Amino acid sequence: MPDRPLPPLGTIGILGGGQLGRMLAMAAAELGFRTHIFCPEDNCPAAQVSNHVTIAAYDDEAALAEFATHVDVVTYEFENVPDATVTALEAHVPVRPGRKPLAVAQDRLDEKRFLNRIGVATAPFERIDNAAGISGAASATGLPAILKTRRMGYDGKGQTRIDPQADHEQAFSTIGNAPAILEGFVAFERELSIIIARGINGDVAAYDAAENEHRDHILWRSHVPGNIPADQSAAAKEIATSIAEALDYIGVMGVEFFALKDGSLMVNEIAPRVHNSGHWTQDACAISQFEQHIRAVAGWPLGDPARHSDAQMENLIGDEMEEWDLLAAEPDTHLHFYGKRQARPGRKMGHLTRLSQKSD
Repeated sequence: MPDRPLPPLGTIGILGGGQLGRMLAMAAAELGFRTHIFCPEDNCPAAQVSNHVTIAAYDDEAALAEFATHVDVVTYEFENVPDATVTALEAHVPVRPGRKPLAVAQDRLDEKRFLNRIGVATAPFERIDNAAGISGAASATGLPAILKTRRMGYDGKGQTRIDPQADHEQAFSTIGNAPAILEGFVAFERELSIIIARGINGDVAAYDAAENEHRDHILWRSHVPGNIPADQSAAAKEIATSIAEALDYIGVMGVEFFALKDGSLMVNEIAPRVHNSGHWTQDACAISQFEQHIRAVAGWPLGDPARHSDAQMENLIGDEMEEWDLLAAEPDTHLHFYGKRQARPGRKMGHLTRLSQKSD
């Protein structure tokens, strides 16, 4: 498909079948698009709301080639799609965002080097290839620090804390003896995020900054507006814009920040996809992050990211969704369940958004 906009009834392929794919498919349907999910898992959340589903491994070249014949453009709902998968598809159909942002976000070392190279501050970090390298790296990052696998890992997985008395061999074993980075602690006042979209024509639209709270390394709540000074919010939007432009990005991206006591910002990580901290946009904005992403990858004009209400988004994790009947009775509260069959500790089963009158 050339860069002209994809009309309604076109088909958007989505790599991944989780809740983000589900909400993308629902947003696509509202714009008149059809969706085709490609994922290895049967009965995935996105399959419940999509027109077509291909169940196959991401390295199944024959299945990918067949999938490409049925779609007009492809996007992805998570950043751990293999690079080879995107390469194979790009030979047949546009993939948005493309390989570059995916490659940068998949490797924490590459991600931080990229950010520093374009002038974006991050926590201090060092490359770790084996347990013996932790001691020297710690002298550069300071302790305590966090040992993180370079690839995979999310919501606190694939990482462990390094204190002065830590057993480095045991710590490296804890993360599976995988290539890693050691990341210094940052004394931050708050965590915030920006959801930003960039269209095919280079237009950019940024949503209001969200202040985020985590429990057990998992996002719990996002508040909009948070306790974020206006100049800090504006600076975060500028940084997110610079990242999207440096990546020649198409679609919606999440950028997570640490806000320091002196008012400055450090980027924690980027996510080349729709983001959990942007779920509030479904109910507090005319154009949600999911519709915005579909607009961008389809070549449509971006929508207005302004919010009409204040919002508090809260993830429903594990058995918290069992109180659905009580939650459904709350006023000004929107519920979103993901269709997952089994609740487990730490598993995101849904989210809610509480709205209130806009305060600024």
